[in-house]
Amino acid sequence: MTSHSTLTGREIRLAARPVGEPAPTDFALAEAAVPEPGDGQILVRNTWMSVDPYMRGRMDDVPSPVLPPFELGAPLEGAAVGEVIASRSADVPVGATVSHFLGWREYAVLDAAAATVVDTGLAPVQAYLGPLGTTGLTAYAALTDVAPVREGDVVFVSAAAGAVGSVAGQLARTLGAAKVIGSAGGPDKTTRLLADFGFDAALDHRAGPIAAQLADAAPGGIDVYLDAVGGDHLEAAIGALNVGGRAALVGAISGYNATAPVPGPANLAQVVYKQLTLRGMQVGAYLHLFPEYIAKAAGWLADGTLRTEETVFDGLDRAPAALLGNLRGANTGKTLVRL
Repeated sequence: MTSHSTLTGREIRLAARPVGEPAPTDFALAEAAVPEPGDGQILVRNTWMSVDPYMRGRMDDVPSPVLPPFELGAPLEGAAVGEVIASRSADVPVGATVSHFLGWREYAVLDAAAATVVDTGLAPVQAYLGPLGTTGLTAYAALTDVAPVREGDVVFVSAAAGAVGSVAGQLARTLGAAKVIGSAGGPDKTTRLLADFGFDAALDHRAGPIAAQLADAAPGGIDVYLDAVGGDHLEAAIGALNVGGRAALVGAISGYNATAPVPGPANLAQVVYKQLTLRGMQVGAYLHLFPEYIAKAAGWLADGTLRTEETVFDGLDRAPAALLGNLRGANTGKTLVRL
């Protein structure tokens, strides 16, 4: 293995914990020496990294059963892909392309067991951060296990122009949905839902109360709801769900920047009356489905059944802006940073 003792790389550190909406000053760009990999470790030159709404929660000093808070003064973390440039593992050779969880930096040293070698012949490498990554897996697990879509169902997807939602709407159709309804912010996004992502109806949550729009789009009610928004969207979906309806709760972005407790839906009694299932999910509990999902999704990407979109920022220094834009809903599809 060639020595890399003089190698340095840039990283984005958490400079301050935000109150409410994060600001650029909550992040700091720094340069650090890159350690040489130890036994069983690899050195990766990151080429792409992901930013996702859940990262906002990790900026707060609040314990979580899923992922710990980001540490002040330390680099942030998240999904990334890159090329192995040094290896002390027999399982992952130099030159391999891997996905891992040490994004927000140009170089990453990690245990080989914490990286996954990906097949770049199936799709572009960045697809493993989007439709072939946990983004796509979230949509798939939500609609096949958490709130399974059945033949003839009417499905409602919130944040439908985002990374998970844009995939979920198309998967719902593949799984047999009779009608797929999506919500998004602004006429540009709602147009994309209909023209590019195959939705039957598109609701603009900036144009008026979402409950009234959903009632118009689904006069017979809905059967499945994928919730990434919470708030008024969840309340509207509870009101629209038919008896025995199912909802997968994968996020609640409407409350991520809240500085006070967020009120819950005012119509929770309907969960009882209509025998609804509202089930939260964490994609980490479904990683065992990755082989099954990738085998299907790679085919869907190849034949055009699954169409995706990327919002790309160039350069590590643009990563904070990418996250802030993602939290404001400025993206269409997956938000990525090209390093």
